[in-house]
Amino acid sequence: MYLYGASGHAKVIIDILLRNGQSIKALIDDNRSVQELYGYSVIHNAAEVLHAKTECIISIGNNKVRKLIAEKWSFTYIIAIEPSAQISRGSTIESGTVVMANVAVNAGSYIGKHCILNTNCSIDHDCVLEDYVHISPNVALAGNISVGEGTHIGIGACVIQGIRIGKWATVGAGTVIIKDVPDYAVVTGNPGKVIRYNNQDEE
Repeated sequence: MYLYGASGHAKVIIDILLRNGQSIKALIDDNRSVQELYGYSVIHNAAEVLHAKTECIISIGNNKVRKLIAEKWSFTYIIAIEPSAQISRGSTIESGTVVMANVAVNAGSYIGKHCILNTNCSIDHDCVLEDYVHISPNVALAGNISVGEGTHIGIGACVIQGIRIGKWATVGAGTVIIKDVPDYAVVTGNPGKVIRYNNQDEE
């Protein structure tokens, strides 16, 4: 098992893996100034350990960077779920996704590839999160919400039922979403309002 990314986000994933009794061989990071993290050595060339059965998790919080790495390196990406998380048997979680402590995912929800469900967030019934989504700590998603690819929902945000949030959008910390959010929109406030749009060329 390898982690791609050697920073603070990796520390949390290391803790999850150790609680699950999984062993970690090393971390991978392109930054050659990083030599070790949490007592694990850091490799600076992913090709050194890449083969068909190499298990890996991308331990980087930036959604766009996770997508770039996942598309470049064909590791066997696995799921990491912290033991305290409450995951419905009627939900689906795809490869590469990480579920942090005290997360709840309720029945009928679908979580795509390489998502981050951060500490204490709540995903209610029948939500759909596409690939590379990051749901920050203490976010509350009510039922039947759709979140598009690459979107980041900031810490403590709340989204009422039935909302559709577009791809590569940003929902600011503490924002209350009561109407649909367009693709690439940056939304803040209570109620949430679009203040600008992310650069589509950076997707």
